[in-house]
Amino acid sequence: MDKITHLIAGFIILSFIFAVLESLFAANKTQKVFRSGYKTDLVYWFFTPIVFKTITLVAMVIVFSILFHTPPKMLKSVIEHRETWITAHLAPGTQLLLMAVVGDFIGYWTHRWFHSRRLWKFHAVHHCSEELDWLSSVRLHPVNELLSKLIQAAVLLGLGFNPKGVAVYVPFLAFYALLLHANVTWGFGWLGYIIASPRFHRWHHTSQEEGLDKNFAGLFPWIDRIFGTYYMPKDRLPEKFGLYGEKIPDSFWGQMMYPFRKKKKKAAA
Repeated sequence: MDKITHLIAGFIILSFIFAVLESLFAANKTQKVFRSGYKTDLVYWFFTPIVFKTITLVAMVIVFSILFHTPPKMLKSVIEHRETWITAHLAPGTQLLLMAVVGDFIGYWTHRWFHSRRLWKFHAVHHCSEELDWLSSVRLHPVNELLSKLIQAAVLLGLGFNPKGVAVYVPFLAFYALLLHANVTWGFGWLGYIIASPRFHRWHHTSQEEGLDKNFAGLFPWIDRIFGTYYMPKDRLPEKFGLYGEKIPDSFWGQMMYPFRKKKKKAAA
């Protein structure tokens, strides 16, 4: 099957799975399946893998060619056959566990970087959804996706982790993000202190002041605990989502251009 057929099949299967889960365990019981912004996110679902992923791949090849001092044609062979201290001395299971921890540590700080004033407009696109479900996770500006994945993959490969493991780990995070954004109440009980849950991530997306700039980790919430950004009330879920004091266009292309638009100066009274 070609890429478009895979995307259509994946969308149908995931829509069915999450439709069941989000109806049985809904965090927002009044939210409709075809909620506000659904059509825009559907464009992201197809456009990102077909267009943006190609751009990301080209950028990665250029960066890794520079990083490993290797021509693009030989890059794959060099990376796959490169032996490092990690690949030589650590068992595969230990490598994967260490990669997950190091990768999420990188992801945590990259995520915080995108919440800074310099890069916020790119990340604001992801936060502008006022109703969260599994499909809202794909609403990402290409600059956000490119830098995040490039930094994470470059550091992991640079440290010497197995490239096959990295090739599995980075897409796994993207898939896990679908669950984190799902409209479900799951907090995972005691396991929620170790593994990020949808409840944990909903507080990251809230537009309520109490939850702003909290819960940056994509996999291990204890990283937020270490750096003082953990927020998880036991007695309630957030009720409002979207942006705080900011408005972004609803359309796909409007969101693509939003970070590049200059603020209009207010007319003097």
